[in-house]
Amino acid sequence: MTAPGDAIWTSLPVPALILDPRDVIARLNPAAEGFLNASARTLAGASLWEALSFDSPLDDAVGRARAQDAPLFVNDVKVGAATRASLQCNVQVAPLAGSAGHMVMLLSPRELAGRLTQGHSAHAAARSAIGMAEMLAHEIKNPLAGITGAAQLLSMGLGAEDRELTDLIVAESRRIVTLLERVEEFGNLAPPRRAAFNIHDVLDRARRSAQVGFAAHMTITEDYDPSLPPALGDADQLLQVLQNLLRNAAEAAGGRKGAIRLRTHYDHSLRMRGAARALPLQIEVIDDGPGLPPDIAEDVFDPFVSGRENGAGLGLALAAKIVAGQGGWITVASAPGDTMFRISLPRARPDEAEEV
Repeated sequence: MTAPGDAIWTSLPVPALILDPRDVIARLNPAAEGFLNASARTLAGASLWEALSFDSPLDDAVGRARAQDAPLFVNDVKVGAATRASLQCNVQVAPLAGSAGHMVMLLSPRELAGRLTQGHSAHAAARSAIGMAEMLAHEIKNPLAGITGAAQLLSMGLGAEDRELTDLIVAESRRIVTLLERVEEFGNLAPPRRAAFNIHDVLDRARRSAQVGFAAHMTITEDYDPSLPPALGDADQLLQVLQNLLRNAAEAAGGRKGAIRLRTHYDHSLRMRGAARALPLQIEVIDDGPGLPPDIAEDVFDPFVSGRENGAGLGLALAAKIVAGQGGWITVASAPGDTMFRISLPRARPDEAEEV
């Protein structure tokens, strides 16, 4: 049976976080998972100032409230997360009774007044749907393997015309297995192995892979800033994100010979306000396709949102999850003939040449 304290924590309709004495996120409730568009497993252990952005310098104020063992109330603060726009919030911070140095932070989004409960329910429903999909993926893959094998055995004794039907069964079964594997991948993403890496090495690997495969019909150009310092993150996971963005750009071209531009640059001004790290390293994937459908443009990083027929809507959600897990930021600006996905990453410090 769930303890009363846990039930209250889970039922809170506003985002709530517990911070340890170093302002590291020790725990967050389901409403906070929805607000940050990331799971508790991903965010636990992350610095508050890297996971959230504030347009007011709250780090000193939170430190003073902790030192004085007193609550803190700040109204009308813009609070953002890695995969969503900022929202105007009232912020409340208070010492956690019985835990020295720990603080509870409550975020009350003003824009969501009157519909917060519905929003929380929607996020909870999305998480439940993902969990159910993961379970079904595991259970469905085994019988699908049997169906595929049976169809292949049947095809050995059939004529060419009938083999078309068994080939169709095999092809569609494999397509379903691929979709199920993507659902499992979304739910079982490994924690990032953060280390210093060269952004252009990762971009080159993604470009070469795309040009010999799904983007062979596209013209890919490079516009790199060769002076960029090493980034901090998981290079293999970033490669996965870039390959997905390149695939989306190639598919948006609809078979025509479209163009993709890969651009990197350094932006001194880009910082999540109050964060421990700036995000100066910029990667842009720009295509000349038709752009995102206007009705999904604001929700494109949410799970199960897709602009393609039969699309699973997990590719960009997974990309956002990966980038956020590395302390980065991903955004999109889209118009017909000019769609740009931008990834902003922290710079590695000199002492972070090895894995951290």
